[in-house]
Amino acid sequence: MRNIGLTFLALLLGANPSPALASSSDWFETQGARIRLVTAGMPDEAGVLKGLLEIDLQPGWKTYWRDPGDAGVPPQIDISASTNIASAEFAFPTPERHDDGSFKWAGYDEPVSLPITFTLKSPGDAALIQADLFLGVCETICIPVQTRLTLDPASDPDNPEDVAAVTAALAALPAPATPEFGATIVGKDGEKLLVEATFPGDPASAEFFIAGAEGYAFGTPERIEKDGKTLFSVDVLARPDSVPTGGGLHYALVTSVGSVGGILPFM
Repeated sequence: MRNIGLTFLALLLGANPSPALASSSDWFETQGARIRLVTAGMPDEAGVLKGLLEIDLQPGWKTYWRDPGDAGVPPQIDISASTNIASAEFAFPTPERHDDGSFKWAGYDEPVSLPITFTLKSPGDAALIQADLFLGVCETICIPVQTRLTLDPASDPDNPEDVAAVTAALAALPAPATPEFGATIVGKDGEKLLVEATFPGDPASAEFFIAGAEGYAFGTPERIEKDGKTLFSVDVLARPDSVPTGGGLHYALVTSVGSVGGILPFM
């Protein structure tokens, strides 16, 4: 998280509300937005439960992708206070690149829902989600928002509005990358990463987003057209002393004909 030059006003509100007897939490309202958690359906045989974080932004406010860029606060979730919940992992709709004149950042300036995959420790047993959320919503200043949202996923699993919300959030995710529509690292050194993008449509429309992880941090990708290929040059701002094992770097490739998401290997 890079927060160069921004003023942050912390709101440490909403801790430890009473458990909600619903598969969606109460709304938590803050300046510029309100947020809630929603789940739909029952966990599958592996204990996987689908849900979302709904961020209802007011006009003129914004929030951030998994890696904001020059400035911002990416969303975070801590489920350690929950009962029978092993993990919770965000997925992200296609972001947009924004430039406010001082910083370039990746995120959303309209209401957005972030899908969440919850995994139960013991499939078949009861679960209670108590999620500590931390995210940024910004207008001219950025407000880190912290609260705990609570729900019982088994209390109303077939609620049609919740099911529709989770289904729509999943449908809004970028499609999985393919060899015909995706990105590949074609050059790297300690200071630069060169990525080739393959896709249908107008090359001038392409935007590439890459998220730092495990000690990596990147600058804003710059598009280069060379020998009929679309390349993106990315400054490597930070990297770990050794290459991590497992996992990789999430990316999104956005074009005039759609968007895809994938993972590039650590480098």
